[in-house]
Amino acid sequence: MGLLTRTRRHLPRLAARALRLGSLLAAVAVGSFLLVANSPVDPVQAYVGADTAAIGSEQRAQIAERWGLDEPPLERFTAWAGNILTGDLGTSQAFGQPVTSVIADRFAASLSLMALAWLFSGVLGFALGLVAAAMRGRVVDRLLTWFAYTLASAPTFWVGLLLLYVFSVSLQWTPVCCAAPLGSLPGEASLLDRLHHLVLPALTLSVVAISPVLLHTRQAAVEVLDSDHVAFARSQGERMPGLVLHRVARNAAGPALMLQFASVGELFGGSVLAEQVFTYPGLGEATTTAALRQDVPLLLGIALFTALVVFAGNALGDVAHRLAVPHVREVPA
Repeated sequence: MGLLTRTRRHLPRLAARALRLGSLLAAVAVGSFLLVANSPVDPVQAYVGADTAAIGSEQRAQIAERWGLDEPPLERFTAWAGNILTGDLGTSQAFGQPVTSVIADRFAASLSLMALAWLFSGVLGFALGLVAAAMRGRVVDRLLTWFAYTLASAPTFWVGLLLLYVFSVSLQWTPVCCAAPLGSLPGEASLLDRLHHLVLPALTLSVVAISPVLLHTRQAAVEVLDSDHVAFARSQGERMPGLVLHRVARNAAGPALMLQFASVGELFGGSVLAEQVFTYPGLGEATTTAALRQDVPLLLGIALFTALVVFAGNALGDVAHRLAVPHVREVPA
């Protein structure tokens, strides 16, 4: 009975989230299609590329007819939306494969990159934020705050190029590009080789993503350190390391977890630039290829997939926040 009661209590919240997800995907679908349909770039021209002189008007018309570009935008959108409801996102023009296959393959390659960067930035950003709060007003706090603000304003591609020059070109510690040694077939590279190629792109993403976690954790920890129960604990003789570990860390973890899960969208946006710098064959690189080639089905599919991932990240962040801060559980969504 307890499980049934809890399920009934959470049904309105689950229904509301499902409604929000449906409205979000619908809005992204309409907005993305309008942007692509009104793009000044001709998809056929982008697909033909340098062979445009060898393609006649009849062949161009056949390509447009094959892709359905000769139909009015409303009919194209209706047909595309109807196919989406059946799970068919179309065929990628640039890769010649179903959009779902391209997204699945490329996201599998990007997942390890983004997961490692996400974990590293969250753990290190949270730890440094606690240190900055504990050393508030001192040199360490000022240095960490300056470090965070500097990295927050640094473009991802600039950080990637800087790390590439230092570690790959000058020191020659890391590979220059790719997800595996050049010339190796898929599946031939060892785990160590893949990690060796993964470390620098992941470091680029995590270094940029550390800043917001550090700054928000510092602010939340400072508020806890100024609270009455911490002042009472200090009057009882409790020292700073114990205060941070036993009284501050858990209360500061809630905002940090919400921010970390909500940063999934920014992490994906950063991966687009990082994968271009390091020629990493992930979903970000596929997004750039689709944009340059005007691969309309793949662009629209990636837009929907990204919206779904960001929504899932925000939902998981809300759950993690409620678990980390028990008194928030009773607050209605």
